[in-house]
Order: sequence, then structure tokens, then C-alpha cells
Amino acid sequence: MEELLYKLRDAFNKHDIDLFTDCFEADYDSKQPVHPARAFRGRDQARENWIGNFNEMPDFSARLLIYALYENTIWAEWEWLGTRKDESKLHMCGVTIFGVKNGRIQWGRLYMEPVEANSADINTAVKEVMQGKKE
Repeated sequence: MEELLYKLRDAFNKHDIDLFTDCFEADYDSKQPVHPARAFRGRDQARENWIGNFNEMPDFSARLLIYALYENTIWAEWEWLGTRKDESKLHMCGVTIFGVKNGRIQWGRLYMEPVEANSADINTAVKEVMQGKKE
């Protein structure tokens, strides 16, 4: 499984869409629990998504920060960086959890989010989450 994770990281950083696609089972099941409408099934959709990302950000890079392997599951923390064609910056961090079958990713749960440069401090954030925003 470690070899598969490194293969995925290398595919991201080389912008190698065939290497990337080869990391996934044909019926790959992708979920983003914080954004449920973004769920999809099939490695063809994953391929299409990343062709678009690589085309939009020729300098896209993925840094694998830390990971854990357990039975048939990979937990990985990532930092993704890139510059879009309009010169705006992508900076995302988060965790992916992948289920592995036959040496490929069978399912994924992605918790990747844009880094907020000007977010609220912890006290404000806790208050907003627990009490809701007061307008």
C-alpha cells in the first residue's frame, strides 16, 4: 500500500494522468463528507477531474506530509499548491482516506479544504460553530 501511495504522489507531481488513473479501480467510489454533492463513482470521473486540474495549474504540486497504513486502508495528510491560469493561488490541506483492493484505490473519503489566510481565531470559531453566527 505504501508503494501505491507513493505512486499517487508521484502521479500528482509529474502530472502523469495515466499513472494517476492506474492508481484507481474502475468502479472507484469517491466521497467528500463535508461536501456530499461532490460524490461520484468511477475512475473515469477522477481522470477527468485531474486532467482539468493539471491543465489549469501547470505548477500543481502535492506534498505528502504524513500517512498511516492499516489493513486495507491508507490515511494520508496532504498539502496541495498551484497557480491557476488567472494567477490566483491554490493552497489546500487535508486528509484522504483510501480503501485499497487489488493494489488499487477502491474508495476514497476526501477532507481537503482551502487554507484560510484570514480566518477567525479559535475562540471566535468555537463560538460560531456552537452558537451560530450572530448577524
